[in-house]
Amino acid sequence: MRVLYFAWLRQKVGIAEEDVAPPAEVRDVAGLIRWLAARSAAHANAFADPRQVRAAVNQDFATPEHPVAANDEVAFFPPVTGG
Repeated sequence: MRVLYFAWLRQKVGIAEEDVAPPAEVRDVAGLIRWLAARSAAHANAFADPRQVRAAVNQDFATPEHPVAANDEVAFFPPVTGG
């Protein structure tokens, strides 16, 4: 699974992207966030408030309940505002 980080998430994690292999029990975006947050202090800092994180799976906006699979691309980014 390829994970991409944008904006302040990239700054907090310290990388723009990484390839990961989460365990089988990680089945959705929320589970992936919990698993990533446990990987390092930097990840924990980035995902400290999951309500401030948006996700896209394979370039489509995704809710926390959206399923994830081994070959997916999952992007994390802050909420987008417009005007």
